[in-house]
Amino acid sequence: MAIIQPFKAIRPTRDKVHLVASRAVHSYSRRILNAKLETNPYTFIHIIQPEFGQKNKSRPNSDERFKRVYQKFNTFRNNGWLLQDEQPCYYLYRQTKENGKVYTGLIAGASTDDYLNGTIKKHEQTLTKRENIFTRYLDICTFNAEPVLLTYPDHDELEKTFGRYLAQRPEYDFTNTDHIRHQLWNINRKEDLDLITRAFEDFRSIYIADGHHRTASSALLAQQRRSKNRNFTGKEPFNFFMSLFIPESQLDIYDYNRVIKDLNGLDKATFLQKLETTFKVQKEGNALPEKPTRIHEMLMYLEDDWYRLHYRPGTINDNNAVASLDSHLLTQYLLAPILNIHDLKTDKRIDFTGGPEGLEGILKRVDSKKFKVGFVLRPVELGQLKKIADEGLTMPPKSTWIEPKIRSGLTIFKL
Repeated sequence: MAIIQPFKAIRPTRDKVHLVASRAVHSYSRRILNAKLETNPYTFIHIIQPEFGQKNKSRPNSDERFKRVYQKFNTFRNNGWLLQDEQPCYYLYRQTKENGKVYTGLIAGASTDDYLNGTIKKHEQTLTKRENIFTRYLDICTFNAEPVLLTYPDHDELEKTFGRYLAQRPEYDFTNTDHIRHQLWNINRKEDLDLITRAFEDFRSIYIADGHHRTASSALLAQQRRSKNRNFTGKEPFNFFMSLFIPESQLDIYDYNRVIKDLNGLDKATFLQKLETTFKVQKEGNALPEKPTRIHEMLMYLEDDWYRLHYRPGTINDNNAVASLDSHLLTQYLLAPILNIHDLKTDKRIDFTGGPEGLEGILKRVDSKKFKVGFVLRPVELGQLKKIADEGLTMPPKSTWIEPKIRSGLTIFKL
């Protein structure tokens, strides 16, 4: 049984929402980030980076830095750029991409207990250091500004309820310079709040699509605050974390591809010869080929030529949900034994190209001569992701690129 909760969002005023809401800071180049900070006083990035333009800066991830984030957040509120809803709401969110792809989901408070008891399931391992940093951030700043992306089974009654709101004028309706349209509806009728809450109680499992560290740190914060307040009821805001719930049928999982800086001292001929031990190697020439369409098939781009690679019979154990993932197999049979890359998190010879960049992203990076070879994997299927999560296993790093990506500062959940 999944537990969700409406909340009183702190959100931008309607006339400024297109100026406040921003992509995640790490998704901007330094040049564009500085330009936004210099030209837009309303961008949420000013809250995340409160010391822009100042000479004396605090250490990144320090308590002092987080206190300044909290102060800047309050400045936005005091200026009247962010206001809080007077009654708890669920928020219906719709994102429409330039190619016509539409995502429609519900922004709500997800239960940290559901994460701790396994109702909300993960497929990635989290790093303790990052968990602790995010937990301190939440404790000091006291808000969620970017929802965790969760996915749930399609539900007819929820879709009908959402459809009634989609037919009405939205609270927000704006398009950014990246050609993505964002719309938001407040759901505050008691009958609809109750219906939605009951509908989620039908779900035995919810899956994290994106935001494993934010989820883990929210659960850790809840445990810390409960230990200091033995009389907690479980309904306090710190027992929840802001999430965007997307139906499984709307979730998009893209390939997450690899580029390598060198061939570990091998020349091209020797490298290709070593591949033949494990793979059937088919040269496809220099024209852009079709993406991998079959499981355990991948593409390689090396010195202006594309190659299609298939594992030789008997190589793969499909009975193991993780060991049969293409991202794991690539490391096991090629990156580690041939290119001497064992730790994808720390090795500086490897980088990743995800999502919509596709083949063109690999081509561009290898042709720049900064990388020697690139590998294109077939996207992980949702069924594979769920199987791994159901079995309590975790994927290798950078196995999935999942959309939609959500803006920060559109709705803010106060802890």
